[in-house]
Amino acid sequence: MSKIATQAQAVDFVRAVRADKAPFEIVAGGTRRAVGRPLFKEGGGDIPVLDVSGLTGVIKYEPGELILTAAPSTPLTEITAVLAEKNQRLGFDPADWSQLLGSKGVATLAGAASSDASGSGRLRHGPARDSLLGFAGVNGLGEAFRGGGKVVKNVTGFDLPKLVCGAHGTLCLLTEMTFRVFPRPSHSAILKLEHVSPEIGFAALRKVALSALEPGGLAYLPEGEAGTALIRLEGAAQPLEEKIALAHGLLGDGLVRAEDDGIFARIGSGALFADTPGDIWRVMIPQSEAPRVVRALNAAHWLGDWAGGLIWLAAPPSEAARIRGIAAAHQGQAMLLRAAPETRAQFGLFAEPPPALAALNRAVKAAFDPLHLFNPGRL
Repeated sequence: MSKIATQAQAVDFVRAVRADKAPFEIVAGGTRRAVGRPLFKEGGGDIPVLDVSGLTGVIKYEPGELILTAAPSTPLTEITAVLAEKNQRLGFDPADWSQLLGSKGVATLAGAASSDASGSGRLRHGPARDSLLGFAGVNGLGEAFRGGGKVVKNVTGFDLPKLVCGAHGTLCLLTEMTFRVFPRPSHSAILKLEHVSPEIGFAALRKVALSALEPGGLAYLPEGEAGTALIRLEGAAQPLEEKIALAHGLLGDGLVRAEDDGIFARIGSGALFADTPGDIWRVMIPQSEAPRVVRALNAAHWLGDWAGGLIWLAAPPSEAARIRGIAAAHQGQAMLLRAAPETRAQFGLFAEPPPALAALNRAVKAAFDPLHLFNPGRL
């Protein structure tokens, strides 16, 4: 295992492995290594590991400008603590999947962004790609480069930050990341609509999502034929009470206040499925398709997040092809998040894209990493 702690060391390392055409795995906290296809050398055996955990620490934080720059391997807990001191937070609500995946180590900033691990707060502030303003990294040619900038209104050149979010470390070796951050509301409340079918529950959640309430979380928890729709509202004390009154006006007297026991954090992290046997999927679909999708899936263990835009479910490996087919039929995409290595090797993280998109993916990969050095085969 090799280890680096600076961008200069990253450049030297990539140039050395490029000369040998030797692919490698990028590891920081190591909590998401079991996501995507297992990495192997051609001909068998494990590929070398590059430990980038030394690339850590907050580089610059400007609370007044709502901008944070940090090294990619900075633990999420450290980022959260630094921002909390100024009553701020990351907008995409990064999720730590460690408990779900049964992984050791520490969840990091780049790990969350590179895997697009957006939590329930994504509804209000968008996914990771909407918060990442700029980054520095090293490409597969051994060149240090930058993408984006350090201001919100940055429109120069290609919008490269969006590419690295969800790329799972396959495009470049990140060395610095700049995020837009958001104020953290002083108060929050959980409202629930109980004993409602998926059709009624998801319709209620969509109504709130389309309103001016700016919800911080919208989820549906099934309980047989009738489950519970959950709504998280946020704000200062008086505006929050006004939001609650507006929510009652939208959904009626059946809406009641619930204790905030951290349910949305457990939903976003997948912790509710940590002890559930089988493969764990994240099916991303248009919100309006949620009732039809859950009926078609007919799964024993599932829940809905993002007002129905995300369905979590557990299923046996034999269901993989059927789940992918249902997602595609409803203009969605099914992500195989947790599974045995052989299942992940067979089905991959996502379904194979259409030919035109596959060609575009190959072109982007070739531009960043022509020798396929970074996390080869993960996607």
